[in-house]
Amino acid sequence: MKTERNHLLVYILTLGVFGILNTEMGVIGILPLIADHYQVSISTAGLIVSLFALAVAVSGPILPLLFSGMNRKKVMLLVLGIFIAGNLVSAFTSNFTVLLIARVVPAFFHPVYVSLAFTVAAASVGKEVASKAVAKVFVGVSAGMVLGVPVSSMIATASSLAHAMLFFAAVTTVAFVATLLFVPSMPVAERLSYGTQLRVLRRSMTWLSIAGVIFMNGAVFGVYSYLAEYLKTVTNYTWNTISLMLFVYGAANIVGNMIAGKLLANHALRTVMSYPIAMLAVYIMLFIMGQFSVPMAFIILMWGILGGIGGNITQYWIVSAAPEAPEFANGIFLTSANLGTTIGAAVGGLFISGISTQYVVLGGILFLILSIATIYPRISMSGRLKNAGRLEDANVAG
Repeated sequence: MKTERNHLLVYILTLGVFGILNTEMGVIGILPLIADHYQVSISTAGLIVSLFALAVAVSGPILPLLFSGMNRKKVMLLVLGIFIAGNLVSAFTSNFTVLLIARVVPAFFHPVYVSLAFTVAAASVGKEVASKAVAKVFVGVSAGMVLGVPVSSMIATASSLAHAMLFFAAVTTVAFVATLLFVPSMPVAERLSYGTQLRVLRRSMTWLSIAGVIFMNGAVFGVYSYLAEYLKTVTNYTWNTISLMLFVYGAANIVGNMIAGKLLANHALRTVMSYPIAMLAVYIMLFIMGQFSVPMAFIILMWGILGGIGGNITQYWIVSAAPEAPEFANGIFLTSANLGTTIGAAVGGLFISGISTQYVVLGGILFLILSIATIYPRISMSGRLKNAGRLEDANVAG
């Protein structure tokens, strides 16, 4: 009975994360419609995406820390309620500034729910399968990115912009009701002081993990951000085929999430060490065969699976460096991941403008090499700490 309740909890958390990511990413598919509706330029309309991401990056290490002592069910309901309200205001406002505010305010609470979802999912099962529970929550992240864009675009085109925004609100409302009815009260049994949580920032291992996440995420999203442009100018796909390939990448991402849970549960360090090497192989194939349409489809499939695995690896990499402060660590992860995405996209843009679209892959390769430079020292440091711990235990026993 308890096992079934824990499984239900993980599925509700996955739905909540899907609703929040859907709100964040779904508007990408309707940006031109937003620009037309509010009579603003496409770059101005893009602020509702970039400012959302900036708010997430800023609040990542702060708000999860502030909410870490509160009843977790109440925090979940609060954040989901804020997102529902933001989406309802977005659906009915005729003022772009109000739309911007309705988007940015909930964004500050994004890391609170998502970091809590990872923490609660891991805590709801045994330590040996915690990675699998977190991987299921990551499916919500991938699904929000994969389904949010085409579904919102389809609704807005078939009906109206307001109905697309109401779709975001509807998904989050279902998560709110499910949380209210089926999630038990979760008071924090032992509240960690802010000082105890912040102390993890004094460790070299934490900072190596943060750098590793920035570089690994930069490697993926620095290239993925320009995938549509790459497929159009280098592979010469039609727009219909490009849409299909973007969906293939996203679906493969979900598969990667599920594979990652098993890999991290059984072979965590080996998985982390192998990941940048595997991505390097895919990027080299992408660079060499990017102009060939059939090989490109298989490359996108492999790339999508690795991208899904990478998301789980980056979350594990930071939380395993600070296991005593999981919510704060997850907040740091979200900030690091967003910084990696922002920096990676900027560097990828420089390669495109400086050379050509085909060479955006070199930006990804550069970030992978930098990630390797942080992963191996971090693993070595972790090994030394474990050996020191065993030596200390032996001395105590003696």
